[in-house]
Formats: sequence, C-alpha cells, structure tokens
Amino acid sequence: MGQLITEWVNVTGDISIIARESGEVWFHTRKDTKEDVDPFAAPMTGASSSGSAVGLLDGAINLGFAGIEKRLARPEPTLAGYIVALVGAYHTSVHTPRNLRRAAKRFEELGRPEVAAYLELRAREETGHDRLALKDLRALGVPAEQLVANFMPEGIEPLCKRFDDLCAQDYPIGCIGYSYCLERIAALKQDSDIEKVQALCPDGIDATRFLRSHSSLGSEASHVAETIEFVASLPANDRISVVRETYQSALIMANGYNHELLKSETEMLAEMEQAIGEPLPHIAGSRPSQGEELDTRPAA
Repeated sequence: MGQLITEWVNVTGDISIIARESGEVWFHTRKDTKEDVDPFAAPMTGASSSGSAVGLLDGAINLGFAGIEKRLARPEPTLAGYIVALVGAYHTSVHTPRNLRRAAKRFEELGRPEVAAYLELRAREETGHDRLALKDLRALGVPAEQLVANFMPEGIEPLCKRFDDLCAQDYPIGCIGYSYCLERIAALKQDSDIEKVQALCPDGIDATRFLRSHSSLGSEASHVAETIEFVASLPANDRISVVRETYQSALIMANGYNHELLKSETEMLAEMEQAIGEPLPHIAGSRPSQGEELDTRPAA
C-alpha cells in the first residue's frame, strides 16, 4: 500500500492546515518548531486527492469562523432578519455570473481552458439566482427592486467587494475559494432550517425559494463535491491559492454575518425603512410600542 497523500497550506503566517487523503485534518503552529526543521515551512508541491483537498478547504472555513466563535451572535430568527438576509443574498448573487465569466475569459487568455470551462459552467448554474431572492421579497410584500437598489447590509458589502476584486485579478484563481466557501456553508442548511424560516412568514406565503435552492435540498451539495474534485486536479500552487482564499472569504463572511446578527430587529427595520422611505409590511408588530425599550440581540 502506497503512502497516503498529505497536503498542507500556510494560511495565517503562523498556522498551516494539514490534511491527508484519509480525511485526517490538523492545524500546525509554526512557532512550536524551528523554521529549519519545520516540514511544513516550504510550500507543498505534490499531488492531491479529494480527501486531502476537502480537508484543506473545510479546515480553512473552520479556521476562519473560529476567530468569532466566542462572540458569535445567536439571536432568535425574526422576519426582519430574514428580509435582511434575502437582500444580502441578492447582492451576493446578482453579479456572480458576470464575475465568473470575467475570470473565465482571463483564464482563456492565460491558456488555461480547463479552468475557464469550470468557471463558465458555474456562471451558467448561478444565473438567475438573484431573481429567486427578489421573488421571495415580493412574496413578503416588500418593494423588492426598490429595497435592493437602495440598501446593502453593511456586513455583506465587504464580501461582495472581495468577489469583485478576485474576479478582476490578473490571475483570478482565488474566486474558486470564495465560491467554495459560500456554497459549502449554504449546503449545511437542512430542511429544519427552512421550516423555521417558513414559520416566520405570513400564512399562505412561501418566501423560501432562494433558501431552498441554496441548501442541502438544492444543488449546493453537488456543486461542493464537483469543486472539491476540480481543486484536487489543480497544480499545487493553484490549490494553495484557493485554500488561502477560502480562509480569507470565511473570515470576511463570519465577521460580516455576525455584524448583521448583532443588530436588534428595530435597527434592521430602521435601516431598511430609511432606504425605501416607507414602513415595511407584515412586520409592524415587530416595532416597539411607545415607551417600550428597543430590542437588543446579545452576543453568545
């Protein structure tokens, strides 16, 4: 039996993620070893496997979210919070096909048709997802186009900018890590998560199209599996870049989402209503009555 494939990527300057094709993953701190004897100080150059590739990618996401674990907000779900999430979903999806095609064109120019073909496929698969978010907002009686045109959640803006910047780079391989991060986290959503959101909606209204599509019930699981196989097929230097960007995107996503979750429902409503210049329907009961203290969402 041959030796198991082992891969590693330094992601923070001090911490490296190490993964074997058997599924083992661990984190190596460079300060615990001397640089001249550290076996993971030099970049990896060997082959990959689906088992070691997923270990690196998921390890990067876990490491990115670990930094906020102790201050992670865990509020009870509210309709206002879900509307904010739908607006964020619109903004993270509306430019995805265009961005991926831009990156694909660049890889064609660089003589990397296999990467270009992968990105073109992803662009086709992601086309129209922004319209799902708009349909859900309309189902809730929200002026969808007006809201998304005038409001972007503060925590989502850095994430959108990151993807724009990645796809505009001269060598935009990092966009694969960004996409993997978002799809992998979406694939964790289960039927019970969708049921909780549906329970927030007014009777007879289905506003979970985007959520269902971007969950374990949709195509995310297959997209994740396909991306793992594709990343495993890339040269070592590309895999390193993808894993590092997966980590950076996870950091941005974790802090951005937590920023939004820490807001009170009243703050969310105020931001959205200021953007459209009118009250939002169906959730008037969420507003505090006169003299009532504003709702706050404590961090865990």
